[in-house]
Amino acid sequence: MSLFLFLTVVQAIVAAALVGVILMQRSEGGGLGIGGGGSPGGLMSARGAADFLTRATKWLAIAFVVLSIALAAVAVETTGTQTIESTLDRSTPAAQPDPLAAPAAGAGEGEAAPAAAPAEPADPLAGAAE
Repeated sequence: MSLFLFLTVVQAIVAAALVGVILMQRSEGGGLGIGGGGSPGGLMSARGAADFLTRATKWLAIAFVVLSIALAAVAVETTGTQTIESTLDRSTPAAQPDPLAAPAAGAGEGEAAPAAAPAEPADPLAGAAE
């Protein structure tokens, strides 16, 4: 469980960094090579900063996808592999007395107890399946 929690925290940090790096980029299409200008200088130039942000976006996106796959694998391992029941259990347990109902016999009054309610059919959908 601690591995799942650790990976979840790392995933949140990577997601926040990815959002930040994407928001810092210019929106003029420079990443596709459409925009232009600037000298092809080092990291401190506008072109170098754009290249750095593009590379950072790529690696953060790769880390995000890898962490997502790892989290899915860890989640499957922690939840267990129980079999899926494909049938419904339609059996009903024996009827239990209602604890909130009035007492069945009058306490010394001599009145007859009310007749029991008719039993409900065990499975109203049983005839539809045939």
